[in-house]
Amino acid sequence: MTEVSAERLDRALVEESAKKSGLVWVGAGAGRPGGDRPVWHIWHDGAVVLVGDGAEQPLHGWAAGDTVTVTVRSKDSWGRLVAWPARVEELAPQTPEWAAAVQELKAKRLNSPDHDTVAERWARESRVLRLVPAGGTSQRPGALPDDAHTAVPVQTPATTRKPVPAALPKLLFGRGRRRRGGQPGGS
Repeated sequence: MTEVSAERLDRALVEESAKKSGLVWVGAGAGRPGGDRPVWHIWHDGAVVLVGDGAEQPLHGWAAGDTVTVTVRSKDSWGRLVAWPARVEELAPQTPEWAAAVQELKAKRLNSPDHDTVAERWARESRVLRLVPAGGTSQRPGALPDDAHTAVPVQTPATTRKPVPAALPKLLFGRGRRRRGGQPGGS
C-alpha cells in the first residue's frame, strides 16, 4: 500500500467513525493532568465540532492552539477503533463559521431546555471548538495497543447508591396486581 493511500484510508476511517459516533473521548493534551474525557460532538467541515462550558458539557480548559488526542470507539464492539492527534480551534461567536457549526450542533443537541434561543445562549456563555485532525492516526485496527486504557473514575460527591424504597418490591413483583384474565387474586 502506498503512503498516499494509507493517508487516505486513515482520513476516511477518522471521518466515518466520527460521523457515526455521538461521543468521542478527548485527551487532556501534552503536559496537562487528567485522562480522556467524553464529549458529545458532530462531524462538520472536516473536524470534530463541540460546544461546551457555561450550562453545557465541560471543555476542561482546552484552548485554541492546543494539541489533543481524539479517540472514537466502535459502535459494534464498544472497543477503541481509532485515535488521532487534533489541533484545537475556537470559533468566534457570530462569525459565518460559528453560525454554520452552531446550526449543525443545535440540530443534534438533545433535550435542550431553550431550543429556540440556544444559539444566543451559546454565544453568551459557551465556547464552540473544532478539533481538526493534525496528522495520521495513532491507533487504528491492526495497530491498537494491548493495554486497557482504564482509569480511576473522577472523584465526585454524586452517588446512585441509596436504600431501596419500601414499595419497590411490590412494584417490581406485582403483588396486589390483577392476575389471570383480569381476576383479582389469581386463584
